[in-house]
Amino acid sequence: MQRGFQSVLNRTTLAPGDVQLRIDNVRLSFGGVTALVGVSLQICQGEIFAIIGPNGAGKTSLLNCISGLYRPQRGRILLYQNGAEHDLTRLKPHEIARLGVARSFQNIELFRHMTVLENLLAGAHIHMRSNLLASMVYWGPAQREQMRFRRFVEDIIELLEIQAIRHKTVAELPYGLQKRVELGRALALRPSILLLDEPMAGMNTEEKEDIARFILDINEEHGVTLVLIEHDMGVVMDISDRVAVLNFGQKIAEGTPAEVRSNQDVIDAYLGEEHLASPFR
Repeated sequence: MQRGFQSVLNRTTLAPGDVQLRIDNVRLSFGGVTALVGVSLQICQGEIFAIIGPNGAGKTSLLNCISGLYRPQRGRILLYQNGAEHDLTRLKPHEIARLGVARSFQNIELFRHMTVLENLLAGAHIHMRSNLLASMVYWGPAQREQMRFRRFVEDIIELLEIQAIRHKTVAELPYGLQKRVELGRALALRPSILLLDEPMAGMNTEEKEDIARFILDINEEHGVTLVLIEHDMGVVMDISDRVAVLNFGQKIAEGTPAEVRSNQDVIDAYLGEEHLASPFR
């Protein structure tokens, strides 16, 4: 991988292990339905942090609060970035994205009639400084900036091994490759924190292994912090540094994969007794 890609993908100045994201007593309700009840978490720079739990436990609602799609009625979500503290609950989604928080969605949200390359360039546009007129003229600084972002996007294409489909429209790609392209578009935002909402849902075993390998590469080689929602417990236990468990909007456990796996509350609420006898992959 080119050194330039490695130097610009992760923009944080935090050291590994420093608290990067603090979720403090977050409560979220929709009318009479409570989605999150006083959830508190600390996520450190450079870790893979998994959030698991039954359907309807509040996992995606929590990611939506972090990325600014939902605004909680109580609590704060603080991002520590380059010596500053940012209260994400006061910011709009595009402002949070500019700070280096990117995400993928449970349901694919790509531009289906655009090519893979165009989708990735669309993800990178938030960091472009050239105005509309300069971009239309495509001269001078605007030309140099677009060439620089094009090289950056080509590095993402290489990382995710999608060179052969760069000029194909998304609509003609199989589901597994579409999920890979969505991961690439999130990377095009140059994240320091990447939120992944069920990135392996609907995939076969080989596709899951590929995505798991890419997640580890993004984390280990480029220092990006990952917050992962995933139902495949084999993957979660294999690649996560820490795991939090939600149930009915409340955090019922947090710890290492081994600690969470042996927690009786987690077994009762989500994993089931069969996981005690059957090793994870």
